[in-house]
Amino acid sequence: MWNKEQLEERINQTVEWLREKVQGAKSKGLVVGISGGVDSAVVAGLCKRAFPDNSVGVILPAASSSADVEDAHLVARTLSIKTLEVDLTEAHQMIISKVYEGMKGKSLPFEEKLTQGNLKARIRMATLYTVANSLNYLVVGTDNVSEYYTGYFTKYGDGGVDLLPISSLTKAEVKAWAAHMGLPDSIVNRVPSAGLWEGQTDEEEMGITYDMIDRYLIGEKIPEDVAAKIEAMHKASEHKRQLPPTLELPKLPKL
Repeated sequence: MWNKEQLEERINQTVEWLREKVQGAKSKGLVVGISGGVDSAVVAGLCKRAFPDNSVGVILPAASSSADVEDAHLVARTLSIKTLEVDLTEAHQMIISKVYEGMKGKSLPFEEKLTQGNLKARIRMATLYTVANSLNYLVVGTDNVSEYYTGYFTKYGDGGVDLLPISSLTKAEVKAWAAHMGLPDSIVNRVPSAGLWEGQTDEEEMGITYDMIDRYLIGEKIPEDVAAKIEAMHKASEHKRQLPPTLELPKLPKL
């Protein structure tokens, strides 16, 4: 698929881009959330290469499975990146319960599953920025091109970042980079999951495989109904990739 020289060249280009962005922002380093999945593992590896002494991987369990946390620590050990673990379980449950109680008292409907999943992503984002602000670092996102194109990320959650270094990579490319970086096979081939609720997997939630999205994005022919679904996801999620719309009111005449 790709030889070692090609992979190393692209990785080095990305590392240099990260350094340029940090320098341009007059920042000092990089923060990334490490979930145990292959995308965050690759981004953590890029951060470590770019700033060996000024990169931090933050592990953010929120009622997460012990396997997810163990995988995140495995990634950190493999890369020898500094880590910080912040357990958000209590904070997550407190916010959910207070919102639920308040809405129940007003007889308002409450969609628990998606709401609590998105909240996890958003309190993780807030925590990453708390760490980054304290160090004058930038927050690095982990979305690949399939996720970015289809909008498979939480607005102001995992989509709330300063830099997106792998948003042009297909899932297959991310896995190739991970293997080249020496990450364990268990991480490279881990079932993709955002860990938003127990048993959640990306492909089951999207109703489409990463392989199919990748093939579509690189121009391969796929079934028309699948292509239509991908385009529908892209269109529906356009607001996630844009700044909020602003309203320009006409100037009032002076009195």
